Amino acid sequence: MDKNYILKNFEDIAQLPDREIDLARAAFLIASSEYPTLNVERELFMLQRLAGDVSSKLMEEDEPLFTMNTLSEHLFDDLGFKGDSENYYDPRNSYLNDVVSRKHGIPITLSLVYIEVGRRLRMPLEGIGMPGHFLVRHQEIDDLFVDPFNGGILLSTEECKQRLKDSVRGSFHWDPKFLQPVTNREFLARIIRNLKSIYLRKRDHARALTMIEFALALDPNSASDRRDRGIIHYHLGNSAEALNDLQYYLDSSPHGHDTEGVHQLVSELRSFLDD
Repeated sequence: MDKNYILKNFEDIAQLPDREIDLARAAFLIASSEYPTLNVERELFMLQRLAGDVSSKLMEEDEPLFTMNTLSEHLFDDLGFKGDSENYYDPRNSYLNDVVSRKHGIPITLSLVYIEVGRRLRMPLEGIGMPGHFLVRHQEIDDLFVDPFNGGILLSTEECKQRLKDSVRGSFHWDPKFLQPVTNREFLARIIRNLKSIYLRKRDHARALTMIEFALALDPNSASDRRDRGIIHYHLGNSAEALNDLQYYLDSSPHGHDTEGVHQLVSELRSFLDD
């Protein structure tokens, strides 16, 4: 698929009410930017097949905890889905098609597989954006969270709190909001930010630029993404585009911590374009 076509389809999804956003389709569109020949409908069917394999083990009257345990057993024990601790920042861990085919991922994408397979089984699951470690919760079960990165183990609120405390250096303050469900837009935004960060570290400006375009499709008024897009355009030699984005950032965030550096870039670009 052409990149403009992919972004247009993603924008159409992003403009829907949050509850109507198809997370799996949107995530496969993000992956299509890296794999232009990706067949999104086929990838969606693969999720349906995973759900079909589980459905034969379930009855309509089964308790929510039993259905979750059955799903976890199939994905993590039978199929071997697991967190990729050795190559955590491998971009493939953030592309849903790769996660499904390789059965490796990071917390948020493994949670996405879990939620989307569960949705096809009519399980009301939601993503929990705990800082540093994404989890899943069943809407009908209190004080119990699934950790797809660690084999689908179940965690209580206290165990989540302790795990986060153990991972934080220095002082630690727990906020119950850490275990609140994320919106569909927030879910997608976190996947995009992961990929954007990976490509920025690699100085892969073209791929980072693509991720920023996805981010701006979700939030066209994001000043920080406009700034980052401007800086990438600057590195790519797209002076007019860089000036437009960086000036937008300065107009939107006149008191930002980095405005001095951005002002210098804007002055440089104006001098270059005026010559």
